Amino acid sequence: MNAVIDQRQRPAGHRPRLALGPVLYYWPREQLEAFYAEVSQWPVDVVYLGESVCAKRRSFGLDDWLAIAQRLEDAGIEVVLSTLTLIEAESELKTLRRICTNGRFTVEANDLGAVRLAAGSGTPFVTGPAVNIYNPRTLRVLAEQGLRRWSAPLELSGQAIAAIQARRPPGVETEVFAFGRMPLAYSARCFSARAANRPKDDCGYLCLDDPDGRLVRTQEDAPFVALNGVQTQSAPVCNLLPEIETLGEIGVDVLRISPQSRGTQAVLAAFQACLERRLAPAEAMEALRRAAPFGFCDGYWRGEPGAAASC
Repeated sequence: MNAVIDQRQRPAGHRPRLALGPVLYYWPREQLEAFYAEVSQWPVDVVYLGESVCAKRRSFGLDDWLAIAQRLEDAGIEVVLSTLTLIEAESELKTLRRICTNGRFTVEANDLGAVRLAAGSGTPFVTGPAVNIYNPRTLRVLAEQGLRRWSAPLELSGQAIAAIQARRPPGVETEVFAFGRMPLAYSARCFSARAANRPKDDCGYLCLDDPDGRLVRTQEDAPFVALNGVQTQSAPVCNLLPEIETLGEIGVDVLRISPQSRGTQAVLAAFQACLERRLAPAEAMEALRRAAPFGFCDGYWRGEPGAAASC
């Protein structure tokens, strides 16, 4: 990416922090408990907690998430409570109101309804990558509502992010989705249930069988997408580790790692080693390959089709 860097945005040597995004899959309660028991020992600065994909996934309720949040905060980690991306029922709206008025933790607003509720209650909020922020004007409007950090939409190129950075409102941080299967779309229909010829309201919690989503292949047997309930994801993993120097240069504040059922700790460690210059990105890539059985992609970052890969 050939971007003009405005050195006024961040001091020389700016180093992004690492964030662990919300778990996008349906994991059993025991798996979630074990996962977050380990997270407090990992090299991570920010952790997003909560269900952002499907309200039927109830391994944890809000009180459970709040208990995890307390433990992570006690370990010195910044905690953010994530909201659903697609609200479809009054019961889901009720939970959304509780999250947005929790009175303690920052909220990740994954739709504009959550933005309105958080702003109206004075709760600090950030936006997730599903909120469409494509220009500095939109960013300024949300900053006036109290936005603390925005997560760039996945389809924004590095050059576009750099251009927005140059006109970013004071006090607003920038986050980029740096590793994980990319959430591409959300639907009122549940594709996981449909694949098993079940109705959405009687899905049998099939997502529990696919801790990293259900792979869909093309007729030529090439990996295509992953089905994750109402969410469609990329089959290859977005990997911006090779761009870690540029991300720091343009003033990105937070790099998001999306959790997977295996290998997340190794991915975080690889990113941390590169941020601390203990390893070059090329030297750290092997740990990342083990967490990406269907390869990498970084096309969006380079202004190309999202599935394109340079590494």
